Amino acid sequence: MIAELAAGAAGIVYANLIEWLAHKYVLHGLGKNKMSFWAFHWHHHGRCRRFDNADAGYQYGLLSKLNVKETLSVALLMVAHVPLVSVSPAFTLCAFVSGISYLLLHRYSHVNSEWGKRWMPWHYDHHMGRNQDANWCVTWPLWDWLLGTRVVDKSRS
Repeated sequence: MIAELAAGAAGIVYANLIEWLAHKYVLHGLGKNKMSFWAFHWHHHGRCRRFDNADAGYQYGLLSKLNVKETLSVALLMVAHVPLVSVSPAFTLCAFVSGISYLLLHRYSHVNSEWGKRWMPWHYDHHMGRNQDANWCVTWPLWDWLLGTRVVDKSRS
């Protein structure tokens, strides 16, 4: 039982690291190229800046035109990790739940920006703060704390 709990916790921590890496190096790194598949993320940033972190493209659910690339990307990451089920079901299940949580929380933080500002201030700071190249975690800022990339935007306090 202890081993399963530890494996589950490791799956959550691992998924948060994947979130940090993908956001920093894929969505921002590759996404800055206007011809990139990932450029949609910069358009998302622009809408968030104009509408106090709201992005109307998310209001139609996880398969909205805006969110389909994000949903498919998370789904592909999950499929790539399916072989881990036989090694550690608890790790894999918790990583999968984290991926689904990412999709739901990210979407909701942009559909209800006041909720996002209150309950996910690190993500609000990522979009609305002075430095949009910080605060890479979306669901919770563990790796931002550990890697020193959590920047609190004091201008909104």
